[in-house]
Amino acid sequence: MNTSESHLGAQSLATSKETAAKPAGSLFRNRHVQAILTSNLLLQLGIWVRNFAILLYVTDITHNNPGYVSLISVAEYAPIFIFSFIGGTFADRWRPKRTMVGCDLLSALSVFAVLFTLLFGSWQMIFFVTLVSAILSQFSMPSAMKLLKRHVPQEQLLQPAMAMFQTLVGIFMVIGPAVGTYVYQSFGIHVSIAVMGFMFLLSALTLSFLPKDEAPADAGGAAANPSFVHELQEGFRYVFERKVLRTLGGTFALAGLAVGLTQPLMVFVATNNLGMDKSFLQWSLMASGAAMLVGGGLVFGLTKKIPAPILLALGLLVSAVCNAGIGWSASIPLTFVFQVLNGLFYSCIQTGINTMFLQNTEESFVGRVNGVMIPMFMGMMVLGMSVAGALMNSLSLLTVYVIGGVLFLAGALLLVPLFQTGSAAPSEE
Repeated sequence: MNTSESHLGAQSLATSKETAAKPAGSLFRNRHVQAILTSNLLLQLGIWVRNFAILLYVTDITHNNPGYVSLISVAEYAPIFIFSFIGGTFADRWRPKRTMVGCDLLSALSVFAVLFTLLFGSWQMIFFVTLVSAILSQFSMPSAMKLLKRHVPQEQLLQPAMAMFQTLVGIFMVIGPAVGTYVYQSFGIHVSIAVMGFMFLLSALTLSFLPKDEAPADAGGAAANPSFVHELQEGFRYVFERKVLRTLGGTFALAGLAVGLTQPLMVFVATNNLGMDKSFLQWSLMASGAAMLVGGGLVFGLTKKIPAPILLALGLLVSAVCNAGIGWSASIPLTFVFQVLNGLFYSCIQTGINTMFLQNTEESFVGRVNGVMIPMFMGMMVLGMSVAGALMNSLSLLTVYVIGGVLFLAGALLLVPLFQTGSAAPSEE
């Protein structure tokens, strides 16, 4: 649940109703796959350098102020909550190549503008870098999915293509923290921000080699606004009329609040609990990322044996225990054990959510239900991030992590009524 600008994994929900994929040797020769994969790699590199450079810079300049640290995450994730449905809707109406190139160029422009202000001492503008690129990503990423759907055969898209993007995100969760920390500690904040700007420019250059966009079939003038409102209402109505989706939405909200409370405070686990420098956080995240890669393979073999609600509840229960353990532990080895367990079972959560979502959503509603569900999670996560620093100051780091664990536990308990029936068909209550 990280790196907001690279949500091709989340967007893949909309394609998962297709038939099972067959490996295709021609996939890597597809121009659109090549361009979008290269663009995604460049953006991942820029995002991870940005994330860790800004985190370490803000902790340096504010002397580890938890309020400012949590504000970084708010700037990164708030746009996902606000613009996810809007961005997807407009991306369907705009030309995808033009949208992606334009968003990358605007992101680069905003990065270099902020770099200019940093050179003259206005350090608070650092939050603007994350905010602008996160907003623009909500328009560019649905456009990438639109291009893949249009130019890659559906039997190739489901497994091979989407697996590549998921794997890329997982790889950067392992190496990204180390790369970001190295660039910041070796070259400083100005070079780190410049690296991000150049990555956006290179991404725009890569995408510019794609064939010209096809002309839209319909200009869509006056009907655009009513259509958007109607789609939004239909999506909410569809979710709240179905018991399984209502339950999943409640679990989403509780899990989002738990993540929002604990994620911004991870740096204080390293400094306060373990007595290490804040750069130690990179090793903790690398261990968790490696465990996620391993856990994905393990969970794949369990999906046919364990019903999705039980699989999801199992992941949430482990997260509840591990979150409380991470907040309590003052031992480096024990903290790493909790981080690795958390990473291993994260795939249970991801697989359980995706399976329940797809089994209980009609094909024609997949996009709209996704547009309703993601803001549920992100909205609560942003709320948690907004109050995490204040709660830590008024209570304690351990108390906040225990609250996060209790929220994960509550999300698991919500799923208990679904254990007997499993996942209902889309038309069932």
